[in-house]
Amino acid sequence: MSAPESSQAGGRRARNRSGKDAKPAKVSRAGRNLPAAIAVGVILLGSLLVGLLFLPFAIVVIAVAFAAVGVWEVSRALEVRGMKVPLVPVLVGSVGLPFAAYFGGTEALAFATVATAVAILLWRSIDTAAEAIQSILAGIFVVLWVPFLLSFALLLLREPDGQIRVAVLLLLVVANDTFGYLVGAFFGKHPMAPKISPKKSWEGFAGSAAGAAIVGVGAAVLFLDQPWWFGVALAVATVAAATAGDFSESMVKRELGVKDMSNLLPGHGGVMDRLDSVVFASPVVFLLSVLLSAVS
Repeated sequence: MSAPESSQAGGRRARNRSGKDAKPAKVSRAGRNLPAAIAVGVILLGSLLVGLLFLPFAIVVIAVAFAAVGVWEVSRALEVRGMKVPLVPVLVGSVGLPFAAYFGGTEALAFATVATAVAILLWRSIDTAAEAIQSILAGIFVVLWVPFLLSFALLLLREPDGQIRVAVLLLLVVANDTFGYLVGAFFGKHPMAPKISPKKSWEGFAGSAAGAAIVGVGAAVLFLDQPWWFGVALAVATVAAATAGDFSESMVKRELGVKDMSNLLPGHGGVMDRLDSVVFASPVVFLLSVLLSAVS
């Protein structure tokens, strides 16, 4: 064998050895880095639960930070289609709405929401840029989707045993995601909405409902001093709302042509990729928690 041929053969063997020894990063069936996703999820959930137990006001600060980052992510994604969100009044509103909900209740939240919408309108009125109407509508859409819906979790925090109720909300959302992923990954064959989210299956939805129901019954009996059916009703409503939130964000991302809102959270995507379920579940859990507590 000539020297060039020997060199080429050696190069091929080296490439084969390097290819054989290389270990690709573990990726889940959902296309995520599973170890990173688990680590980030545990850290986020643990931080929130510790804050709820020992420093409830920290949850308000965390909610404001999440709302602001979520607003930034959605605004950046909307710019892909040329929809410019007036960030200054929208970010001010994303800070003001959660604080208004926590300190002033439903009336203060309603006032802050209207004030933010007016501020967006005035901000774009003095701006001479084109497509002002589209910008105003985009700004109001972002405010209503992220900080307004998320503020219901802080209204829930104001209720008697509010810390426990918010903890139950978070656990139900986590149970929805976890059991839905596990059951869907192994048994999912029938997509719920293939054009919006092809990996969401009816089998996964059933797993979410069953897993959340178990968590809900345990939380109702052990922590909320409520009958078992209270936990089942809360779990079913949370799973339905969380699934609707997930589909809504998937529909927006598909329309905008993006996979994730950002890459801030390893294995998860962006903050909104984690908040999509929480923002829809928060008002549902708040309303049901108040109504069912009065009934029971």
